Amino acid sequence: MSTAALPQLRASLADGAYGAWRLTRSTGKAAWIAVSSFLILVVPLIIELDREQQLVEFEAQQLGALTGGAGQTGGGPPAATK
Repeated sequence: MSTAALPQLRASLADGAYGAWRLTRSTGKAAWIAVSSFLILVVPLIIELDREQQLVEFEAQQLGALTGGAGQTGGGPPAATK
């Protein structure tokens, strides 16, 4: 390798390292934006869906207690016995 090529090689390596550093930095920013957006938008939705499911289960239990269990079995008339 000639000594004239060394400065060009160093410059190329420095440019590559700088490009890799910028890519890492921008990827980190994108990851931060994605995670914080998920926490702000999706987690409250998941919590609200869970609350709604609990409310539906509670109402089904209350209906079953008031109707003597008919609400849990479908509410149809009892089957005839022979």
